[in-house]
Amino acid sequence: MFDVWEKMVDYLVYGLFGLDASTQKAEVVHFFIFDTVKIYILLVLIIFAVSFLRTYFNTDKVRVYLQGKSEFTGNVLAALFGIITPFCSCSAIPLFLGFMQARIPLGITFSFLISSPMNNEIAIALLFGLFGWKITALYIGFGLLVAILGGFTVGKLGMEKYVLIPVVPMSGDLEEVEIKLTVKKRVKESWGYTLDILQKIYLYVMIGVGIGAFIHGYVPTELIVKYAGSNAWYSVPFAVLLGVPMYSNAAGVMPLIEVLTSKGMLLGTALSFMMAITALSLPEAMILKRILHVKLITLFFGIVALGIMGVGYLFNALL
Repeated sequence: MFDVWEKMVDYLVYGLFGLDASTQKAEVVHFFIFDTVKIYILLVLIIFAVSFLRTYFNTDKVRVYLQGKSEFTGNVLAALFGIITPFCSCSAIPLFLGFMQARIPLGITFSFLISSPMNNEIAIALLFGLFGWKITALYIGFGLLVAILGGFTVGKLGMEKYVLIPVVPMSGDLEEVEIKLTVKKRVKESWGYTLDILQKIYLYVMIGVGIGAFIHGYVPTELIVKYAGSNAWYSVPFAVLLGVPMYSNAAGVMPLIEVLTSKGMLLGTALSFMMAITALSLPEAMILKRILHVKLITLFFGIVALGIMGVGYLFNALL
């Protein structure tokens, strides 16, 4: 698919621009142009596909389905729903309260909150395009495992008392609201959502690819291997600690992950870094602090961080 595009970039960089293919500058320019367009194409295709599928689901349907489910079954279903349901930090409060009002246990709610940002369509699209379906499938599988076990642990610890806002349960059972849309309407909504997402992340993509291009062209492989390519026990925890305070998303960090792994960083360490950024962002913690006690947020971050580190170690051991 991208072979033709690579030949066009070759002609553009080495022909029209007249850059010497053996120079670092040419490598940087070629990498930036090729990867930026490639990532945009992947994002459009996969975000649109996921968005179209998502038109058949809505939050009310998810809440109805999860209502009354046993704990572990609910954790599994909530984690799976997290893949196809939109979630961002700004929607944390109404989503959390809505689930609690529907009498969905706290642990099941947390399984959803962990899975949705970690397994979002942007991360899946970029992973598939950059590393192939096997790595993508492993990432999704381990991400679901973290969400399931993390939510199950929170539920077993009985932390409901640390929810700061009184939640009045809804009376009676929820009824599913059926939304009927024509295929044309679903396509229109999906395309609009895709464009909206691209408008929000296109700058992150360019910055991420730009940093990746610079590392690709100018940072020696030996340097990356020396400081981030070892299988030392502390490399994965360090990557997680480094990722938590970063305010970015998968679109911005994935191009950097591609370059770092190509330079010698172990894939598990790199993915732990990305998962920490997407699932444990400080802005999310600041928003959740309005409804959750610091003890519960700390527990939540701690459990997820341990899960992410476990994923990192497993990837490093298996690949």
